[in-house]
Amino acid sequence: MRPSYSAIPVLVVVMLATAPGQVTKTGTTAAKFLSIGIGARANGMGGAFSSVADDASALYWNPAGAASLSEYHAMVTYTSLFKDLDINLNYLALVLPAGDFGNFGLSAVAIDYGKMDVTTELRPEGTGERFSAISYALALSYSRAITDYFSAGITVKYVREDIWNSHADGIAFDVGTLFTTPFYGVKFASMISNYGSKLQMSGEDLLIRYDADPQRRGNNETVDAYYKTDHFELPLKLQIGLSREFEFLEGYRLTIAVDATHPNDNAEYVNVGAELSLLDNLVSLRGGYKALFLEDNQEGLSLGLGVHYGLGLFSIGVDYAFQQYKFLGNTQTFGVMFRF
Repeated sequence: MRPSYSAIPVLVVVMLATAPGQVTKTGTTAAKFLSIGIGARANGMGGAFSSVADDASALYWNPAGAASLSEYHAMVTYTSLFKDLDINLNYLALVLPAGDFGNFGLSAVAIDYGKMDVTTELRPEGTGERFSAISYALALSYSRAITDYFSAGITVKYVREDIWNSHADGIAFDVGTLFTTPFYGVKFASMISNYGSKLQMSGEDLLIRYDADPQRRGNNETVDAYYKTDHFELPLKLQIGLSREFEFLEGYRLTIAVDATHPNDNAEYVNVGAELSLLDNLVSLRGGYKALFLEDNQEGLSLGLGVHYGLGLFSIGVDYAFQQYKFLGNTQTFGVMFRF
């Protein structure tokens, strides 16, 4: 028995959402997990992070931000997506400074969809079998400060989606820049994410027995054949970000950020966020709002909290973020960061 292919993450149902004079192509891309925000700090700020990125999560949000790191940074995050759906997103990143040669980064992100029941047309309640699906990306990043005010970074990643005995894979690139402007220290970021090959599902689950000429007798009626699936684009997006830090008391800092995003599978939207750091970054309070101006927006308010403590040459940070969703339940992200 085989699972219904409507469950395959890469073979999404094509739904065209229209705005006046515009086709948004909603639901037409594969590997949509690449669009899920990474890191409790960034998620707590509503995903407005491309110009703020100054920790290991920069490898996801804007690799150019990793150029400013002079110490080793490691990060592990866990995100529980959509209450009661048993879908978890995990992220691991390491930034390796290399002096005048720039900085290198290694990262991996994986989403586990959990176990699902095999169903068929004749047995819609299940056959007793179970299958699983997982999507992941492995990435190598490089970033360098071109001047004291301008840095650039690039990430190349291998993307793969698996379901039971079938899979789709490809290569994607992220390219980002970060510029500290002369206008009151405002930072300006630009980022292109997930530019790469299209994904096509293949594997044993697509194997069928085919009769090339059902009107003819005596021919081979059981030829081995494969279903040929469509190619689906990756969730390409262009982001423009602005941020500024305000130091209003000794040891207190306020960061305000905004990101505008143009994706290839939806309409444009804006993320806004803020972070208040207290007691020389010992405690941080965060808040934001995701997908402003997006029609039928399912996301919304996000809140976060972080505690960072230094122990000489070593420091550790623990972060938490809460994200509100309209119908699918809330999402929580936990993260631990090490600097040494």
